[in-house]
Amino acid sequence: MKYKESELIINADGSVFHLHVKPEQLADKVVLVGDPGRVDLVASHLESRECEVASREFRTVTGACHGKRITVVSTGIGCDNIDIVMNELDALANIDFCTREDKPSHRTLDIVRVGTCGGLQPNTPEGTFICSETSIGFDGLLNFYEGRNAVCDLPLERALIAHLGWTGNMCMPYPYAIDASHEMVERIAQKDMVRGITVACGGFFGPQGRQLRVPLADPHQNEKIESFEYNGRRITNFEMESSALAGLSRLMGHKATTVCMVIANRVACKANTGYKGQIDDLVRLVLERI
Repeated sequence: MKYKESELIINADGSVFHLHVKPEQLADKVVLVGDPGRVDLVASHLESRECEVASREFRTVTGACHGKRITVVSTGIGCDNIDIVMNELDALANIDFCTREDKPSHRTLDIVRVGTCGGLQPNTPEGTFICSETSIGFDGLLNFYEGRNAVCDLPLERALIAHLGWTGNMCMPYPYAIDASHEMVERIAQKDMVRGITVACGGFFGPQGRQLRVPLADPHQNEKIESFEYNGRRITNFEMESSALAGLSRLMGHKATTVCMVIANRVACKANTGYKGQIDDLVRLVLERI
């Protein structure tokens, strides 16, 4: 298949449109962070750097750490940005930018997103490291891609919809439930991280049950999410990117998972804004294990 100029936009310097990264600058191991400023934190652990690129909220550094070539990319906030980043990373890996055709062999990327989240259970207080074994997308992004049903946990989706009372409610997004790469979860989480079900929301306030001046459509939504149980498992945390990452990675043939540090426990109504030292500990673990 030959990709049209309007579908795969390549800059004059041979880099991909949004990221401004060239194919030869992408490593097989990728660490994603939301905050562009956090790229420096991750990159501070690299033993060497071969390239640094910045475009909008997307910052990229490729270098070496623990004998491994690693690319660090900031995505900004939200599943919509993950859609951009994942499609462009996959294009860099698997499309020939000269011919605009698929490369003859598939290149698989190992991808770990490092972020922060809100804990939803008593066993996920501030400072807990959570690896998203399963993600539930309230963002709707994967519903626009063919093959969505083949990779998602449809019984889990139906059980959650019934529990939330969303059956027949056309105003609510249809959630999708997707497992992260089992191999990546085993490699990254090991025995010192909580493995959980993560809900990825389309916003920070209303979609996560935060009310300021505008009332919520369902003031009891968080209570329902916290009480949901499926095959002995509960929803552990809220964040805003893991579902799109897990879903697109599965469809594209990459291995990915998300690990987050809890900075606010919604059950205890407590938050910790002085978390930067602890997030560095999480970064170190990911760089060692990726």
